[in-house]
Amino acid sequence: MTDIAIEKMAQTLCDYCAEIQHDETVFIQSTTLAVPLIEALYAECIKRGAHPEISLRSGNMQNLFFTYAQEHQLNYCSPFMKQIAETVDVIITILADFNVKQFTNVDPKKLALRSKAHESISSTILERTHRGEMRWNLAAFPTHALAQEASMSLLEYQEFVYRACFLDKPDPVAEWKALSVKQEKIASYLDRKSELHITGEDTDLTMEIKGRKWINSDGKRNFPSGEVFTGPVETTAKGTIRFTYPGIYMGKEIENISLTFEAGKVVKAHAQRGETLLQEMLSIDEGACRIGEIAVGTNYGIDQFTKNILFDEKIGGTIHLALGRSMPDSGGKNMSAIHWDLLKDMKEGGRLYADGELFYEQGKFLI
Repeated sequence: MTDIAIEKMAQTLCDYCAEIQHDETVFIQSTTLAVPLIEALYAECIKRGAHPEISLRSGNMQNLFFTYAQEHQLNYCSPFMKQIAETVDVIITILADFNVKQFTNVDPKKLALRSKAHESISSTILERTHRGEMRWNLAAFPTHALAQEASMSLLEYQEFVYRACFLDKPDPVAEWKALSVKQEKIASYLDRKSELHITGEDTDLTMEIKGRKWINSDGKRNFPSGEVFTGPVETTAKGTIRFTYPGIYMGKEIENISLTFEAGKVVKAHAQRGETLLQEMLSIDEGACRIGEIAVGTNYGIDQFTKNILFDEKIGGTIHLALGRSMPDSGGKNMSAIHWDLLKDMKEGGRLYADGELFYEQGKFLI
């Protein structure tokens, strides 16, 4: 990305997404590949009178950990990270991978133990956010690894990220505010409904949404964003859904996932490739086999699958559900060490019904 694009992204992250204020504490974490953006963010925070702290990882650190970590280290919850989660005003995380396949040969049980060890930190961040005590945002900086995973050159991927974040527009903030207004209408409509019914290829799934809040995800926590979501009533999902795109967890792919639910719980799960990891994920804890989130992607500027869920779950014309932890803002109550998004294309025959009323068809809203 050019210096101008990086500066524009940093300004949008600070002013619109994270809304950095005078005297606030800001924790910014990424890898060393994202230094140009991190420095721009650091400068913008200083200009606003905030107190930024930076944490950067090198390319081998995570792989070294999973190669040599003993069980007590896999189960270790860092008091330093816990202190950050409990006290800072803002956390900004920038994805900037060196190698998205670095965990391919890591034992799935190690990944599961590590996720469980960090559950208290994730829960603290979500609970503090729900209470209005802190804010967080997840964004991405284009790297060769992310571009390669998306089957693009780095230059193509930079342009893709730029468009997805509306940074190619004269006023990105105005674009995000306009999308927010559109999404709020959809969320308000669904807030009044009691049951959601999803149909499509190899899919017929119902769940109750009565009393749950539909969230307008408009760039404040994910950048880019573009989705509306809620946490369904945990014991009500019934039926089957097959996901169009592979489920990806820490760089590992699980292809052609099909899940069958009864009383809100996965009772049958199958994958064409990666079924061992799928079963490991479902058995992490009691909440891992229940739906923590159901969502509809609304960002039609994201028009291709990139194997990066930050972008993919927002693709206009798709839905996704997350196994595991609910977002407290939605009223969801499911607890888990994971929040794993699985994606389905709805543009070919997909339909959504709310209390029996068709409101979404072939990837487009009818309301």
